Amino acid sequence: MFTEHSIPAAGVRLNVAHGPKHGSPVWFFHGLCRRWQDFAPLYGSLAALHTIRAVDHRGHGKSSHAPGCYSVGEYIADATTVIRESTEPVAIVGHSLGAITALGVAAAAPEHVRGIVMLDPPGPEFLSKIDTTFYAAMWEAMRRLAGNPRPIAEVARELAEVRITGPKGKTTRLGDLRDGAAIRLMARGLHDLDPDTLTLPLEKRWLGNFDLLDAAKQVRCPVLLIVSDPALGGMLPPAEAAALTAAIPECHRVDLPGIGHLIHWQDAHKTLLLLHSFLGSLA
Repeated sequence: MFTEHSIPAAGVRLNVAHGPKHGSPVWFFHGLCRRWQDFAPLYGSLAALHTIRAVDHRGHGKSSHAPGCYSVGEYIADATTVIRESTEPVAIVGHSLGAITALGVAAAAPEHVRGIVMLDPPGPEFLSKIDTTFYAAMWEAMRRLAGNPRPIAEVARELAEVRITGPKGKTTRLGDLRDGAAIRLMARGLHDLDPDTLTLPLEKRWLGNFDLLDAAKQVRCPVLLIVSDPALGGMLPPAEAAALTAAIPECHRVDLPGIGHLIHWQDAHKTLLLLHSFLGSLA
């Protein structure tokens, strides 16, 4: 059973979820437009061996909004604040935005981090060309629908009808790429989302002064980098995956062909096997 409470960070209050104490702490950082509950397929198995902690990023879930203050550097500063809740070094699991955040925290506060898992972080070059991918149309629609008080079912129906050019170049409905339950989950995340969280990513200014490869070189803990299939919407193309792997002093890279960006939903079983192996090695 999880409990939630609010803690202060720079200009915001962050919603933090705590699971029962069952071992060393593992923090979870979700991706853009999601919430701490996004890792639900993983929590049950991992909570038997680890103390689970998770956070809603600023502008997401139950955390407060901060219009104009949604750069990657600000997410990293928030996350660095919340992990100091733990009295011992922590492991971090991050997906997408959360994966970049995990890397930034490990570089900024090495004494507080004993290992990180990066689930398909978006590469800087990928983000600089976001307008050439299907994510641009999807994020524009999500920004338009974010923070809308309408019933979740209505927002889900509108999301499903968004026209995008899929990973294989075919124009289709979002509802043809993701099932109805996944679309409803997206709609639920949008219910509490500040639309401005999508402005910097869409304007290709999200990273700001944060340099992913420079941060990678400063990481001193083991890193598990899990890379999804670029042909199915993965955000870390081969050249960027190779550069990131080379920059991290101790990087263990696993590629998942046939699995798209939402790794922990599309193959929760494989994700859990990788996490149990890696987190167990940190004990």
